[in-house]
Amino acid sequence: MSDSYSKILLKDLKFISYIDEKGMINPELEGKIGIYAIFNEDKTLEYVGYSRNLFMSLKQHLVRQTDKCYWLKFYVIERPSRTILEEIRSNWLTENKNLPKGNSEEEFLWTQAIDAKLTMTEDDKKEYQQNDELGKIKLLKKVARRLEEEVKQKLLSRNITLEIRFNPKLKEEGLLDLK
Repeated sequence: MSDSYSKILLKDLKFISYIDEKGMINPELEGKIGIYAIFNEDKTLEYVGYSRNLFMSLKQHLVRQTDKCYWLKFYVIERPSRTILEEIRSNWLTENKNLPKGNSEEEFLWTQAIDAKLTMTEDDKKEYQQNDELGKIKLLKKVARRLEEEVKQKLLSRNITLEIRFNPKLKEEGLLDLK
């Protein structure tokens, strides 16, 4: 890695509000390649990641971890290079001293589709066991839609106006992920 990238320190980048005054993620990040650090309301580091489209990744994280996405630091690179991005990420995580839960035991919450099945009530579970294949799919969609409403309410409570559309096919599996 070139020396110029090793000098990109997390502490030298300024904090940017995750959501602007219009309730949006900065649209200039659409299609930009780079690395980012996400901080909670108290500016404690929650997750460090990199992406070929910063805007879409940040939108995904916001939906998955609404309560932990308040502040952001990022660095854009011109050409995709996993080697460079992984080295910067490693440096930032080392610089932070403590490995954030989002890059350790809670990484799946940041990187995987939301599993609505985990929110099933006891009644949902009983109904699921008694159903045939089609009935199970219908129930999983119902559970996913219920969780989708909760997610959208959480976003609304933070005045987030981003358009959020979940992949309808994944709801049949009880999963929520952006389309």
